[in-house]
Amino acid sequence: MTIKKILIANRGEIACRVMRTAKKMGIATVAVYSDADARAPHVLIADEAVHIGPSPAAQSYLIADKIIAACKQTGADAVHPGYGFLSERESFRKALDAEGIIFVGPPANAIAAMGDKIESKKLAMEAGVNVVPGFVGEIEDTEHAVKISNEIGYPVMMKASAGGGGKGMRLAYSEQDVREGFEATKREGLASFGDDRVFIEKFIESPRHIEIQVLGDQHGNIVYLNERECSIQRRHQKVVEEAPSPFVSPEMRKKMGEQCVALARAVGYFSAGTVELIVSGADKTGDGFYFLEMNTRLQVEHPVTEQITGVDLVEQMIRVANGEKLSFTQDDVKINGWSIENRVYAEDPYRGFLPSTGRLIRYNPPTVIEGVRVDDGVAEGGEVSMFYDPMIAKLITYAPTRLEAIDKQIAALDSFEIEGLGHNIDFVSAIMQHERFRSGNITTGFIAEEYPDGFHGAPASEELLRRLAAIAAFAGMAQADRSRRIDGQLGKRLRPPSDWAVRIGGADHIVSINGDDVLVDNAPLDMSLEYTPGDRIIDAEFGEEALSVRIAPTRTGFKLTTRGASHVARVLPAHVAPFAAHMIEKLPPDLSKYLICPMPGLLVSLNVKEGDKVEAGQPLAVIEAMKMENILRAEKTGVVKAVNAKAGESLAVDSIILELE
Repeated sequence: MTIKKILIANRGEIACRVMRTAKKMGIATVAVYSDADARAPHVLIADEAVHIGPSPAAQSYLIADKIIAACKQTGADAVHPGYGFLSERESFRKALDAEGIIFVGPPANAIAAMGDKIESKKLAMEAGVNVVPGFVGEIEDTEHAVKISNEIGYPVMMKASAGGGGKGMRLAYSEQDVREGFEATKREGLASFGDDRVFIEKFIESPRHIEIQVLGDQHGNIVYLNERECSIQRRHQKVVEEAPSPFVSPEMRKKMGEQCVALARAVGYFSAGTVELIVSGADKTGDGFYFLEMNTRLQVEHPVTEQITGVDLVEQMIRVANGEKLSFTQDDVKINGWSIENRVYAEDPYRGFLPSTGRLIRYNPPTVIEGVRVDDGVAEGGEVSMFYDPMIAKLITYAPTRLEAIDKQIAALDSFEIEGLGHNIDFVSAIMQHERFRSGNITTGFIAEEYPDGFHGAPASEELLRRLAAIAAFAGMAQADRSRRIDGQLGKRLRPPSDWAVRIGGADHIVSINGDDVLVDNAPLDMSLEYTPGDRIIDAEFGEEALSVRIAPTRTGFKLTTRGASHVARVLPAHVAPFAAHMIEKLPPDLSKYLICPMPGLLVSLNVKEGDKVEAGQPLAVIEAMKMENILRAEKTGVVKAVNAKAGESLAVDSIILELE
């Protein structure tokens, strides 16, 4: 049977990604969409689109019957599930089989064996695969979870059995952590995957997270497409991925790859799949890796594998589903260059990485840079909803060497324009510049270890601040010149000041601009740039070095964002600046007595009532947003004076949940 029309049972960037390859292959595409996605890019890209229900995934994308009905309505003869949602549901595969609809993915028995984390660990142990110590079986309740954790020894990881993508996972360093997190893990598993079973395993400290991409056909041929390093994670959610790994040797790669192929063969696997491994960074023998799980679907980070191998994984999945044999063997799989992927999320790293929802007032990805690929499913004017994952886009770079791919990421991130909501561009840029990351000496604890007090922007060198001061002064002069030209009341001969006082990074600089000559604190600066008031990005050259800076006006100057940090520059004519010291500073109000909702979301639980005494750090409420639960804690000791919300309510950002006396 030849596939003629594919329905993509997903949304966002992965739906767009699958459609691009399907169209390239001459296959028609069908999109499905919820109320929230009625005008989403994946709907507009598809040849046909079918509405499948309300915004919550549990009422739309997770209902198999609605997907099958959409196939029948449009005549789609195949379904690609993408990742998440129904992609690893054995029942979905069986339901499609019963209707004679091709599932672009593995067989039902492989999904059943490997998609369930508990069953997959049992199978791996029976097959002689090295697995992480843990409890494989049903956990009855919190007390049972505490008993198991005490026996394994802390720290332990609690994971939703059907989980994935960092959802439904809690790290516990003590019995108290287990008691506080076990029920939350169950709830997250039920909300995201419809399954509240949890398993517990030993957490290996200072590990590396490395995964092997496998690909098999329906004729018994299976290959591995090298490895990906996914150690840079936050809350067990991958942030940065790369291929190959800077740690894995050719010998280790061969051992891991062959073991993963053997595991896939044991369950009769075909299509694309990924075996995730936890690897000891201290082990130099090449044997220090342990099976974690197998994802029986396409991974978010698959582009980095595509970049270094030249293999279109979506195309291969479609060909395999169509019954074709793999057109290459293991010997044909090579490693060409280096690829890095950064996940651009709608979250605010400056506010504890809280999810950020809202409209994309401006969205302009850096797609014109050579060696840069952007996989996205959003558009300017669209909305990032509270109902789904907060990923905006995936930024992928490719270069001959790892450092070149990293530097290309930094340049591309500087040119990435997103306005209207919080995003993590500064944060991932800071990681790209971090010497530890650049050295390749990374573990899954990298973010927690390097940013223990949260993220406050990448550190800026004195030379960078000097350059930014010059850019701010140039922009200030351009603004002044524009004002003179528009107004014209002060005479045609009046020129904007050439000497400017710029305060940036806590230091004052005097910048003098006379034609092409620029002095910063009486030292010459080789600078070339163009700026017209209203521009959002300035591309400047300092000798042979290029610098892209996102610029936004403030009341007294500009906000300049580049190289992983935002810098507020106060820009005043040099003769005016001395008077600024006499201005009265307005202090922000003290809001510590209020518990304020930090993001739009659902108030899952409220742990206190009026009159209760609370201690600093005590959990007061739980807010669910973008499929994740967030615990809100008391900032100080006090007594609850008033409660303004109740569990089950949907709250807007900055809503006051309760007030302390």
